[in-house]
Amino acid sequence: MNSYFGKYGGQFVPETVMSALIELEKAYKKIVPTKKFQRELKELLSTYVGRPSPMYHAKRLSEHFGHNIYLKREDLNHTGAHKINNSIAQALLAKYMGKTKVLAETGAGQHGLATATAAALLGLECDVYMGAVDAARQALNVHKIELLGARVVRIEDGLKTLKEATTAAIQAWVNEIESRFYVIGSAVGPHPYPKIVRDFQSVIGKEAKAQLKKLSVKPDIVVACVGGGSNAIGIFSGFLDDKSVELIGVEAAGLGLETPYHAGTMSKGRDGIIHGMKTLVLQDENGCISPVHSISAGLDYPGVGPQHSHLKDIGRAKYEAVTDDECIEALKLLSRLEGIIPAIESSHALGLLPRLCKGLKKRSNIVVNVSGRGDKDMDTVMNYKKGTIYG
Repeated sequence: MNSYFGKYGGQFVPETVMSALIELEKAYKKIVPTKKFQRELKELLSTYVGRPSPMYHAKRLSEHFGHNIYLKREDLNHTGAHKINNSIAQALLAKYMGKTKVLAETGAGQHGLATATAAALLGLECDVYMGAVDAARQALNVHKIELLGARVVRIEDGLKTLKEATTAAIQAWVNEIESRFYVIGSAVGPHPYPKIVRDFQSVIGKEAKAQLKKLSVKPDIVVACVGGGSNAIGIFSGFLDDKSVELIGVEAAGLGLETPYHAGTMSKGRDGIIHGMKTLVLQDENGCISPVHSISAGLDYPGVGPQHSHLKDIGRAKYEAVTDDECIEALKLLSRLEGIIPAIESSHALGLLPRLCKGLKKRSNIVVNVSGRGDKDMDTVMNYKKGTIYG
């Protein structure tokens, strides 16, 4: 398995981690393709997660923008987001490998919730690492995770957000590497994680392509939010070979890319190393990782999955940035017009629609991946004030 996407990816980890990565790659190649594993995963995705998630034609939103808007409803999955696709698959792989404990990092809490859920289902011990700031703004998910029997480890270092939680999770994994399985939540980290997460999330793109075909709809543009980039790479994977489909990832511009308060890795980042991978990274002039800001805990990350960096390099996908304010306006608009309250992560993808639709020369078919639902974000939305610095 090639560990790079173009010049991005690789394994920039201590020697102590290499044996675990080699074990994981071998197990992935040996176990995942088997009929037994595929049959069990397919059944769990169907009867437990609730797949396939619907492809919904948003008629009032389409009328509002003058284009045909279709929503891939990952928010209707069990636990409320796309994260469960990958967590349940990785936890199942851990069980097949004989591991008894899993750990995970989380920002918005959805990956932590999904992993805690999968661990409960499969009888695995579970620790979830979370920055203290994120734990405070996603208190509902923290309560759910603990209710499911997992332990939430609050990290008080640095900005107390996803970057620090990921660093702490890697350290905890290294300390117990023989018995623990690290369930990484986005398409990031050292090889083979970016490819494993992409493969487990590719169910979104496969379903979307088949559903659009059944509706006799030829998509022109597919849009998804990007932090680490797991939901985006999941839906993009269904359309990568169809060059007539434009792929757009949307990252968090926070208070604006012209300010220090953003998470615009694709817009402002440069080649660097973070969490065991080479990718685009937000850095200062000395190469130190820059602090990031977003209203969205799930997009508040200074790196990005290496495949996204590669897709940008080769021009197969392009990446835009949406501010906190545009995100909140999009969340309110979808709620009012369609009766769907999206997660603030997904609202970044929706927040691009005003600019995107305005610039299109012909009526287009646009697919937006609604990666999660907004229940967890109600406190943030109710207390939102333009210009507030989160994280």
